[in-house]
Amino acid sequence: MLALIYFYTLAFVLVVAAVGVVTARNPVHAALFLILSFVTSAILWLLLEAEFLAMVLVLVYVGAVMVLFLFVVMMLDVNVEGGRGRFTRYAPFGGLIAAIMFMELGFVVWWRNLGLPVMETPVPHDADYSNTKELGAVLYTEHVYAFELAAFILLLAIVAAIVLTMRRRPGLKTQVVSEQVKIRREDRVRIVKMEAEKD
Repeated sequence: MLALIYFYTLAFVLVVAAVGVVTARNPVHAALFLILSFVTSAILWLLLEAEFLAMVLVLVYVGAVMVLFLFVVMMLDVNVEGGRGRFTRYAPFGGLIAAIMFMELGFVVWWRNLGLPVMETPVPHDADYSNTKELGAVLYTEHVYAFELAAFILLLAIVAAIVLTMRRRPGLKTQVVSEQVKIRREDRVRIVKMEAEKD
């Protein structure tokens, strides 16, 4: 019973955070809502005894990907006013996707009410059970190509973020390290001798 209370509370927080990601006008606030949804999802995975997946979600997505995303958002010139117009333009498409998701959730609830054993609550494992070992055995044997493809896509996203932040913008002041190293004292400091002024 207590696990159900935890689940419904965390599910409510997750839904509110997901709505906040979509409706927040400030991109930094949207990213913070996304971090909250990641952490809440990690706690839900802990309830399902998927400790390794929860740890990876927090360390990789919250600790690395979201920090990179916040860096890119704050470095780029994001037009907030233009984003409001896009929100209303894509609202019908978003409503369609939301309706499909609600239909899928209704189908899951209906499927569970049929009493089939596939949707029963999983039995808790013993203390010596390692889901990390089981996940690694499946990931590096059956799904090794998908794993490598996901790693390549993440690398491509990192390179794209760096390229976006390094692009030329008007009025942007950049440092030229070679010129800073070659500078001499005579080029920077000028000693002016003048007579002392008397009243």
